Amino acid sequence: MLLVLDVGNTNTTLGLFDGTALVHSWRLSSERQRTVDEYGIMCRTLLEMYDMDSAAVAGMAISSVVPSLDFTLRKMAEVYFRITPLFVDTTNAGMEVLYDDPREVGPDRIADAVAAFAKYGGPSIVVDFGTATTFNAISRKGEYLGGVICPGIQISSEALFQRAARLRRVDIGRPERVIGTNPTSSLQSGLYYGYISMADGVLERMIEEMDEQARVIATGGLASLISRGSRLIETVDADLTLEGLRMIYERNQ
Repeated sequence: MLLVLDVGNTNTTLGLFDGTALVHSWRLSSERQRTVDEYGIMCRTLLEMYDMDSAAVAGMAISSVVPSLDFTLRKMAEVYFRITPLFVDTTNAGMEVLYDDPREVGPDRIADAVAAFAKYGGPSIVVDFGTATTFNAISRKGEYLGGVICPGIQISSEALFQRAARLRRVDIGRPERVIGTNPTSSLQSGLYYGYISMADGVLERMIEEMDEQARVIATGGLASLISRGSRLIETVDADLTLEGLRMIYERNQ
């Protein structure tokens, strides 16, 4: 069994693989204050819920954009699973990275790119709707070309609510009409349709700059919601990052 962790600024997603099959996945909050023991107990408890023995976990791959958690997660793997985890980065991903400084590309973005090229080919673009929304371009030859980083929809909405005293928080969803007739529907419309327009606008410019008709894949927590209104997103692959971590781990064995 292989346990993979995608540690983001807001959420941590865990996936358990049996060979190439994703057996279970979980989404938890990324708590920087958690100790080695708390993470270890949490991971083992999740496995036990599905009658999985932690001793069956023979490997672990981690993508982390929260450096302060790296030591904690490494010790957790060593103490509770008796294994040394693979921390994914551009040096071990097996993909040529054309960024000015490849070390500055987030490991989650590389995992997305590796999985997208393996599953869908190139040229392609991955849109990952997380804390930040990232657009990642992959060439026909399987090179990571670069991309775009934008504030995520939840960050944008929180900033708006904090700055505008008379506006209250609303659920992010698809309103029935673009033109809102009350503050709630107006906010929902702005967040939903504004974000779709942003995503499609960036994608149009990226495709034009790549000078090829790239396939567009979406992943991340809000991928399904936003993709329903997009003109350019073709496929939603919720487990793309986890698949990429599995592939990179296998390449390093």
